[in-house]
Amino acid sequence: MDVLVVDVGGSHVKILASGATEPRRFDSAQDLTAPALIRLVRDAAQDWKYDVISLGYPGLVGVDGPLREPGNLGTGWVGFDFAAAFEKPVRVVNDAVLQALGGYEGGRMLFLGLGTGLGSALVSDHVVVPMELGNLRYVTGEPLGDRLGRKGLKAHGREEWLAALAEVTETLRQALAADYVLLGGGNAKHVEPLPGRTRRGAGDLAFKGGFRLWEETIEPHDRRPPLVWRVVR
Repeated sequence: MDVLVVDVGGSHVKILASGATEPRRFDSAQDLTAPALIRLVRDAAQDWKYDVISLGYPGLVGVDGPLREPGNLGTGWVGFDFAAAFEKPVRVVNDAVLQALGGYEGGRMLFLGLGTGLGSALVSDHVVVPMELGNLRYVTGEPLGDRLGRKGLKAHGREEWLAALAEVTETLRQALAADYVLLGGGNAKHVEPLPGRTRRGAGDLAFKGGFRLWEETIEPHDRRPPLVWRVVR
């Protein structure tokens, strides 16, 4: 099947369909609503063929879609019927989940998204656990989302921000028994050197993850049901 991936961010919305070579984007805004998103996506993707949609949402997501309104967009996302609006099957997941899926290479992986705040997810054997590690407290008492997000980088400077990131990354990796950590998000490019057992993800993680979200894999000789990506709600 052909998949359309929609990655919703605070500054831009990026989309890419199966078989397309270049993503498209349009500006996001603090007054962007779910119905407006549908109109803009359908206009931007009108010449693309797609059967299903993966939508990365910047907030908490449950079985029926967003559980909480986004802090940097308009309102009306909770309870919105994306499948009915698109007239196609839609899978909505947290934006960190899309990036984590896109960069997963086996084993148990912890994803940390370094952007406005701290996105996070744990992946193991095709099971994805969305996390809110940004709510944990740093030793100074501030939330990790503030310390390791854009606010912390600006307030403390790159050197001190890198030291805090290295400390927190190793602590979280050990606490969650992860084999490795994948860094994504806009500020991942500032991380040099990388902490131990840590990798930097490419810029197309969300698109790869969106395609994987609908992926089924099964060996010809295997009689078990198809193995699909499962996101724990």
